[in-house]
Amino acid sequence: MLLKGRKILLGVTGSIAAYKSAILTRLLVKEGAEVQIIMSTSALDFITPLTLATLSKGPVHHQFHDPKTGVWMNHVDLGLWADLFLVAPFSANTLAKFANGICDNLLSATYLSARCPVMVAPAMDLDMYQHPSVRENLNKIKSFGNIILEAEVGELASGLSGQGRLMEPEHILEYVLAHFSKNEGFKGKKVMITSGPTQEAIDPVRFISNHSSGKMGASIADSFADQGAEVFLVLGPGAVKPINPNIKIFQVKSAEDMFLACNNLHKQMDISVFAAAVADYAPKHVASEKIKKEGDGMTIEFTKNIDIALTLGKQKSPFQIHVGFALETENEEFHAKTKLQKKNFDLIVLNSMRDAGAGFQHDTNKVKIFTQDGKSLESAVLPKNQIAEMILKEIKNLPVKI
Repeated sequence: MLLKGRKILLGVTGSIAAYKSAILTRLLVKEGAEVQIIMSTSALDFITPLTLATLSKGPVHHQFHDPKTGVWMNHVDLGLWADLFLVAPFSANTLAKFANGICDNLLSATYLSARCPVMVAPAMDLDMYQHPSVRENLNKIKSFGNIILEAEVGELASGLSGQGRLMEPEHILEYVLAHFSKNEGFKGKKVMITSGPTQEAIDPVRFISNHSSGKMGASIADSFADQGAEVFLVLGPGAVKPINPNIKIFQVKSAEDMFLACNNLHKQMDISVFAAAVADYAPKHVASEKIKKEGDGMTIEFTKNIDIALTLGKQKSPFQIHVGFALETENEEFHAKTKLQKKNFDLIVLNSMRDAGAGFQHDTNKVKIFTQDGKSLESAVLPKNQIAEMILKEIKNLPVKI
């Protein structure tokens, strides 16, 4: 009964995944939570209030007043009652209302009145989930302090397969339990993370770079911050910026810029995570003016950039933890394990470009983790925030005392 005494307000919106709200309600009640439920009008087409009322052992609310009794349902009281407002499934329509303060039903009115933490679990088709307006709205409500449980990868109601599937009720329960357990396993720790690409100038207009989005680094930064760490994020150009008051961002451009920032921070850090896709080489000579198109070709001479992780790995104290990343296309495990030793990492995370849904640009990833003591762990294709939680758990299990 890990949720005994906890008051959870469960919002259910119009989605084929609404049937899972019955399973989620049962799991929450089984753990001792007191559950009240609000349904959007469209949710009534997918699951009956009677089902949820039976499982929650209480009335289900879906309108401001009961036309039969005339009793008014006070949305303010509902918002003040809860210790957690959980919306699962969370539709694109309700997301848009939450993001823009639209208050045309009991659910959205309660959201605007709630003083408790809000946790949402989106569910929609993969193209909807990736639409810029949906991503913008998710980022917007995240900036309000709402907790986003990213959709899982799997078969969707449309018959397509991809990210958009409602997180399984058992997984949502784990996040609820973690929320109330107030996991601050890295409280008081200083963590440096590198993220995103670097840009190596050719001339004032052109540069050499790569396809890194910085999504994995942002997820790791968010996870550390959520667990109480003071995070210093050294961020390459164009990379995703997390929104969290415990994350201090150092914006850089080139590999040299990134090294200087990291070198300045490193001695103060308990943990350093090298997740950036740093360019190995840079043009030896950078033209002061735009290079004009002449002839049938152009030759650029490159020089090797400083290896940030290798250099700082040589300076690492016994009380510091270093985590590396390896993105490989062949002999993946061999190259990852070689880097683990060569760069003095305590743990390395391997991505393979051969795995669908892994690597650059994706919201999902699939990884293998290797440690110095010979342990290894492999994930399924999961949203990057779940991969981040997995990585933090393995860091916590390292024998190094910080």
